[in-house]
Amino acid sequence: MTCIDTLRQKCAEAGQQHLLEEWDALSPAEQQQLAAEIQELDFPFIARALEASKAAAAAAAHHSSEPVNDVVSRQSADEQQRAEWRQLGLQLIAQGKVGVLLLAGGQGTRLGSSAPKGCYDVGLPSHKSLFQLQAERLLAVQRLAAAAAGDSSSSQQVAVPWFIMTSPFTHTETLQHFEQHGFFGLQRSQVTFFQQGFLPCLTPEGKVIMESSSKIAKAPDGNGGLYRALQSSGTLAKMQGIGLEALDVYCVDNILARVADPEYLGCCHSRRAQLGCRVLAKAYPEEKVGVFARDAAGGLRVLEYSELDPAKAAALDPATGKLYFNWSNICMHYFALPWLEAAAQQLQAAAAYHIASKQIPEKSGGKVPGVKLEMFIFDPFHSAKEVTLFEVAREDHFAPVKNAPGSAADSPEAARAALLQQGARWVAAAGGSMAEGVAGVEVPPLLSYAGEGLQDLVGGKVVGRAGEEAVLLDGSSL
Repeated sequence: MTCIDTLRQKCAEAGQQHLLEEWDALSPAEQQQLAAEIQELDFPFIARALEASKAAAAAAAHHSSEPVNDVVSRQSADEQQRAEWRQLGLQLIAQGKVGVLLLAGGQGTRLGSSAPKGCYDVGLPSHKSLFQLQAERLLAVQRLAAAAAGDSSSSQQVAVPWFIMTSPFTHTETLQHFEQHGFFGLQRSQVTFFQQGFLPCLTPEGKVIMESSSKIAKAPDGNGGLYRALQSSGTLAKMQGIGLEALDVYCVDNILARVADPEYLGCCHSRRAQLGCRVLAKAYPEEKVGVFARDAAGGLRVLEYSELDPAKAAALDPATGKLYFNWSNICMHYFALPWLEAAAQQLQAAAAYHIASKQIPEKSGGKVPGVKLEMFIFDPFHSAKEVTLFEVAREDHFAPVKNAPGSAADSPEAARAALLQQGARWVAAAGGSMAEGVAGVEVPPLLSYAGEGLQDLVGGKVVGRAGEEAVLLDGSSL
């Protein structure tokens, strides 16, 4: 049987014969491209996914949700408890039991850039990219872990595995960015790149849509495609093979992401959490963030802001004076490896995605009604029996870069200001002061991971020169 005969049989068995309607009119290169795309498609899985997704959407309409009330708040743990969590977290890092997983599949389109979002420069004095800031925080926490283990001279031997999920849109440029910067001082062997997947765009009846005569219309499968990608790429098996017990998971666009935060890791591990989530109190009722809730069976879920009735979103708990649905999802998670493996297997078996109805560009040059299937990272959270929700301070942990320069919220300017203001607080806490008119300080992660160790550098000193807007903390700024 020839290659084309095999393709025709595969398509016919799936009811997708239309994919090869114009085969004979294609050039050899176009035929090769289309053949490769069809060979990659798992038609039985796609059909099952569409039906399961429709059923899940119908069932979701009847879900009831209650607020979460089991958050580890900043007031509920004293400094001794937090110090114990930090020490345990550093120990886990030094022993090679935790890794870091970065979701970095997005481009900076809304920021006016076609480059991967992690390559973006928000305009700090150092002009470091988001990737560089995060890599240097990883280096800094490795150094702290080595020192806590009693051997600061061997900090290079502490190497936290960093797993970076890219997409076909960002993969090549992301690798180039790391190569051009020498992996920012990290060992190349500790960084693993893998790609999230695509699914074909479908008609409501399940027919695969053709973008052109030789190309299938496809879309990323959402940040929840992480679970499938971990399995298919062999990355999950790699994590298990090197003995990891847990992962710290976060998104690339958060300029304040405290990568591998020892206090958070220690808290989750000490409570034997299968799943952990860093949470924030909502800034105001209409804030466009998802909130954590419990379903009727007690499982953890995330309600998107569009799913929450405005009256419920604004309702106050008279016992606390806070919002009932108060705790925001900022996509900063802790995954225990056994739970992660089970969740990935369950999702693959269930194949239930969220259905996004869209107008899909197709080969005629117009658009047709269609659906995209996507999964969210929080979709399997309801299966976790042991969950730790850990409150963090917004000003120290969360400043996303999502919208174009000049936007009212989540802009590069707002993220830049948040990091510079954090640095100014650290300088003040270490006994330093700011020169007149200086609005903020960039504290390089290699100088301080979270404000520690600055007393000898800035104590009793003035940082910056009068009239400077922002200062990079180094020898010339003192």
